[in-house]
Amino acid sequence: MKEPSILDLLIAKLQFWKKSPPVILPDSKNPEIESIAATGKQTINPQSYDEEKMSRSSFHLGPWKTFCALILVLIAQTLMEPPNPSIKGAVGLYLFAGFMAIAAILTNEWGLPALRKDSEQTFLTDFRRIPFLLSILLLMLSFFAFGGNRFTGINLILWVSGLGFLLSALWIRGDGEPWWKRIFHNRDKTLFTIKITPWAVLVLLSVLLVTFYRFYRLNQVPGEMFSDQAEKLLDVGDILNGQYSIFFPRNTGREFVQMYLTAAIAVWLKTGLSFISLKLGTALLGLLTLPFIYLTGKEVANRNVGLAALLLAGIAYWPNVISRIGLRFPLYPFFAIPAIYFLIRGLRKQDRNLIILSGLAVGFGVHGYSPARFIPVVILFAFFLYLLHPVSKGKRKETLLTLAILGGIAFAVFIPLFRYAIEDPAGFSIRAFSRISGSESPLPGPALQIFLSNTWKAMIMFFYDNGEIWVHSIPHRPALDYLTGAFFFLGLIVVILRYIKKRSWVDLFLVLSIPLLMMPSILSLAFPAENPSLNRTGAAILPVFVIAAIGIVSALESMWKRMGGKFGRTLVILMGVILLIWTAVLNFRLVFKTFDDQFMAGAWNTSEIGKVIRGFAESTGSADNAYVVPFPYWVDTRLVGINAGYPSKDYALWPDHFNDTLSVKDAKLFILKAEDTEDLAKLQRLYPEGATSIFKNPREGKDFFIFVVPAVQSSK
Repeated sequence: MKEPSILDLLIAKLQFWKKSPPVILPDSKNPEIESIAATGKQTINPQSYDEEKMSRSSFHLGPWKTFCALILVLIAQTLMEPPNPSIKGAVGLYLFAGFMAIAAILTNEWGLPALRKDSEQTFLTDFRRIPFLLSILLLMLSFFAFGGNRFTGINLILWVSGLGFLLSALWIRGDGEPWWKRIFHNRDKTLFTIKITPWAVLVLLSVLLVTFYRFYRLNQVPGEMFSDQAEKLLDVGDILNGQYSIFFPRNTGREFVQMYLTAAIAVWLKTGLSFISLKLGTALLGLLTLPFIYLTGKEVANRNVGLAALLLAGIAYWPNVISRIGLRFPLYPFFAIPAIYFLIRGLRKQDRNLIILSGLAVGFGVHGYSPARFIPVVILFAFFLYLLHPVSKGKRKETLLTLAILGGIAFAVFIPLFRYAIEDPAGFSIRAFSRISGSESPLPGPALQIFLSNTWKAMIMFFYDNGEIWVHSIPHRPALDYLTGAFFFLGLIVVILRYIKKRSWVDLFLVLSIPLLMMPSILSLAFPAENPSLNRTGAAILPVFVIAAIGIVSALESMWKRMGGKFGRTLVILMGVILLIWTAVLNFRLVFKTFDDQFMAGAWNTSEIGKVIRGFAESTGSADNAYVVPFPYWVDTRLVGINAGYPSKDYALWPDHFNDTLSVKDAKLFILKAEDTEDLAKLQRLYPEGATSIFKNPREGKDFFIFVVPAVQSSK
């Protein structure tokens, strides 16, 4: 008899309109209960009654080791919170909590999540020769057509057609009707009936919650751009002006996916070349990544773990912040996570179609964000682990051939960028090599020593310090809130012990993929201060939040199974609800209070300068007669133009060009940093009729001078 879970009780409670018999909790030591469930009749056996009484009398202890481990690890991670973390105390409590968790698991008080059984079949190796040969021909032609770093109608048709024939040659078709024919032939209403169940309601509420966290106050958090966004919007402007690049070489180079996505948003949503156009695209990418986190959690454990992983990742500060900056950061997890999910499920099911989907994700990932260039290494490592384990026995030849198929699909998608890399290898690789080598800055020490130090710092960022890059993180705090950090620690213990017991390659890969997916940050050998960074470790959110979900869900499920009576199980439900709400509140404060405050304190208020210029242009002056006087470490004057609504205009006017404005007879506007009194004095001498005012900002150091020169009155 299948043992009911916490979810079963929740469903029974939600279906209050049904009068169903009470949920019977089976006990492997009490076969009479199975009989009651089957017949509905109860016969009291004195011996079983005594055992039940003893079980109830032991309720006061219950799953005490599990409970102690959970409490201890929560206290331990709380001690790691800034500004004054107590490292020694936290480490001591962590060791004690780990001991209690291991003891609970070894004594079967804490149950390990069940593993899904791998398929006994092997990968199919057949393919369709004619479509395959056509795909090779078309893809080769597309390679030559992609010259000059430009997308054209011809090279796109050749490339897409080649990919289409390649997929047609390799895709395994089912024996039944295609899905579109099934829809056409089954027109009855039942085909489109949506069944509303408590689980569906729970999933819907979860989706609404994570969507809220991704898009709430998107226009205000973060509230200002910095120079990287200016570079992106200039690239997007090139697209809108008809320059369809494959690789955008501005500012050491950028891949194309975000540029074309932002251009589409700017046109379709009529948001133009603006910060919100960038943020809408990246926030959407972050949201669309979450279903694959759910599917991976479900694949390696169960749907409860999948939903918990989706919730934890959906409300967490780390993935939320990197999705809001408006840069390419979420493109790394957006492609890496589906690639890993399809790979895991494809290897387990021996399903070539899933491997093909993984290859597509790997290939398109390289067009998204440069850290995704490391995804092929992660994929190779997964195949290596799979081949090392007994589950691959008798399937290794077919598996290696399938690996070649994945690589071929990924390379076919990579062809446009591959052509650019051959034409301009320095432009293609300069950004990556500038971090891993001394090409831009000499390594500050021995490479191996820096690598080991970077690895250690990256691995403890979840619990201690996520780095010092303020534009996309809260400097020097853990990457996880203290609840999720605690769950992650417990989840690591559960997954490692499950591997020791079951020897599943998936568990080993889940743990070891964490440092591999963080390698783009770890390999910042020339600039170790840039490690750890939340952007270059972004794909690690998959194993981290899935493992955290395994930790908390398995703990709660184990406590649920071992706490007798409605009161005990009600406590477990309340504990789960309280932990979720608590986690949500913590991350809400981290994103919309702590991060927002420190970001706005560090960012320059170019949006306010832009509003002043726009107001001037719409009242007494012209946008062409407004100027911003540059000052060291002050605003990017290109951002002023973007915020003013004139994205192609750079408002910089250097002091040695002040005299050039004398020929302008219309009203003029000059913006200067509040500390730039020397240049203000020059303008006052040049234009004694000018009026000076100061724009006050409540944040320190954000004030600026407004110097307005009236129009010259023409004599009659």
